[in-house]
Amino acid sequence: MSLLHLSTFLVAALVMRAQPQLLSGSCSFELDGCGYKSDPAYAAWAINEEGRFITADSLSVGDKEKYVLVSPELEIRDWSCVRLVYQITGSGSLQLHLRPEGENFDYTLWTAEKPSDSWHIASVDLRNMSGAYQLLFEGKPSRGIGNSIAVFEIHIVPGYCIECNFEEHHLCGYSNQWNPNVNWYVGGSLARDPQSNLPDDHTMNNERGHYMYVDSVYAKRFQEVAKLVSPVTTTPMAGCLSFYYQRDQAIGNFFSVFTKDQLGQYEEIWRPDVYATSSWKLVQVDIKAPHSLEVVFEVAFNSAHGGYVALDDISFSSEFCHTETEPAFDPSVANCDFEDGLCQYYQEQIGGTVWNRVSVKPNVYRIGDHTTGTGSFLLANTHFSSRPGYVGRLFGPYLPGNHKYCLRFYYALHGFMKIDNALALYVYDENNVGQKIWTVSENSKDVWTEVEVTYQKPMSTKIAFVSICRNFWDCGLVSLDDISVTLGDCQVTTGPLKPPPGHCNFETGDCGYTQKKKNKKGHWLQIRGQTPTSYTGPKGDHTLGVGYFMYIEASHMLPSQSAQLMSTELRGSTGPQCLIFFYHMYGSGTGTLSVLLHKGDRERLLWTRQGEQSMSWMKATVDYECFTRHWIIFEAIRGSSIRSDISIDDIEFKKGPCKDPGDSIPYSGFSENFNEIEY
Repeated sequence: MSLLHLSTFLVAALVMRAQPQLLSGSCSFELDGCGYKSDPAYAAWAINEEGRFITADSLSVGDKEKYVLVSPELEIRDWSCVRLVYQITGSGSLQLHLRPEGENFDYTLWTAEKPSDSWHIASVDLRNMSGAYQLLFEGKPSRGIGNSIAVFEIHIVPGYCIECNFEEHHLCGYSNQWNPNVNWYVGGSLARDPQSNLPDDHTMNNERGHYMYVDSVYAKRFQEVAKLVSPVTTTPMAGCLSFYYQRDQAIGNFFSVFTKDQLGQYEEIWRPDVYATSSWKLVQVDIKAPHSLEVVFEVAFNSAHGGYVALDDISFSSEFCHTETEPAFDPSVANCDFEDGLCQYYQEQIGGTVWNRVSVKPNVYRIGDHTTGTGSFLLANTHFSSRPGYVGRLFGPYLPGNHKYCLRFYYALHGFMKIDNALALYVYDENNVGQKIWTVSENSKDVWTEVEVTYQKPMSTKIAFVSICRNFWDCGLVSLDDISVTLGDCQVTTGPLKPPPGHCNFETGDCGYTQKKKNKKGHWLQIRGQTPTSYTGPKGDHTLGVGYFMYIEASHMLPSQSAQLMSTELRGSTGPQCLIFFYHMYGSGTGTLSVLLHKGDRERLLWTRQGEQSMSWMKATVDYECFTRHWIIFEAIRGSSIRSDISIDDIEFKKGPCKDPGDSIPYSGFSENFNEIEY
């Protein structure tokens, strides 16, 4: 082999080494759709006559509402990254969904709505999965001329989306935050200035490769900043972030790496310990990303003589780089619904027991627990104490410091003349020094009300729920249930206002549920707070206590009239499905609530309750199977009197069978002992 041929071969080998391996599901739409097909229930995507991209145009959508492109069945077991090159012209949206095998619902991974005059790149992480799945690209061009969605390229590559060697034109979705004077540029290649002192690429170790760099030559003001921002992580991840850098510092530059969360909060995770490097230097830093974030590489210059900073070969491993790094902590050790005891919660031994674990049988005078309506919760009150008052402290387990925690719990009050000191939340450190971080401000009046509190401390801490009663006659009952702790700020965690697929809590709308209208039918209504008619209906919703739910207003209906609320279409699956929801049937004239499966022109009864059940929200679980497309209908039939309001909330579909029996035990009606409390 000649030297020329050998050189050409080596260059080709290096270029091939720099190009990522494409996995099944990748497509450039050169000649065909690579196994991607349009869902026949919607408008059909069209491959451009000259190839290279696929389009969804507003003029071709007709009455189909949207375009859905479905991938072939994929079985990618390891972590991978979808890199999508797309364009939204005019007005519209593009979404990427994940469809796991055997489930009724698709999971939204990514959404774009911003129009552009050029191609954009999106990077979406796909977690390692044990089963088969499909990817769905849903395009919704707005009505009118000139609106369209185009997909140029779908690449699925091994590894994490924040990894990049900058050899491809799209730069793995990394973006430069534009500054008039200093910016990140692509370095390397044979076309560079021969007088430049910039280094060779690290990936290929020659001048043909590429990297990112920022130079001070155009800096005009003190502390001019250049930022290179990674794609947003789209799934929780923790491990070792690695990258190589060179830093030439003639007078002064500052190089730092930050993480930026969805609230725009920055946290510095690394800065160099040397002023300059004559060769590429490896950096390894541990990061924990329980929620979406970006990695920001930031360089600031003091003057035009601040040298340069170069960056290359960013990679990520699920193994931490440093042995002293604490493993990713699971804060669920502090979760408790009190169904099987106190979990890891305990109360101080001085002064006797104040918090009691109790359960209340379904009745029309006192609410039961929040978890199921028939389970256990904690109750603090003076009725079971011979003392004129009490101070009750319920402590949780210690949680490590330097983490931001989101604590959620539900409380309810009953019979308080004054709510001062009824319930407060403290954080105690290892020296038993406490700080109050929340206190009850409103009387919940027999309604389970959700509380969210975000806190962070540098040392290990434990939470304490404190209830103080100074005078027997001023105090009532304090109830506590369903404590949960997650990592991150409550504002960015998946809270009740952003339910996952298959869930609906009616906080932001009807989730696609529709009225199935017939002659002489009533209607399901969305409401917040207490229903208008006295002695029937709940005082608040199940999700938040102050949120929305669906109900029938019996005073607007005649006896035996019904209202039907129908779900969105469910595609069916080969395995069992589980439907979970909460219902409220309180009132002396309460009628019937049923769950029906609608398929074709037939309806099949899955579950039913008749008559007054309880003044609590009750949990229902329904197992069923259906292999073809179908709908679920909630049917409420008005009873004999206007005290017949029926309500539903917090609907959830998931893969079956149902693990929690809910109220699947045969039961109708309420306890004969209306105030029975069991210890």
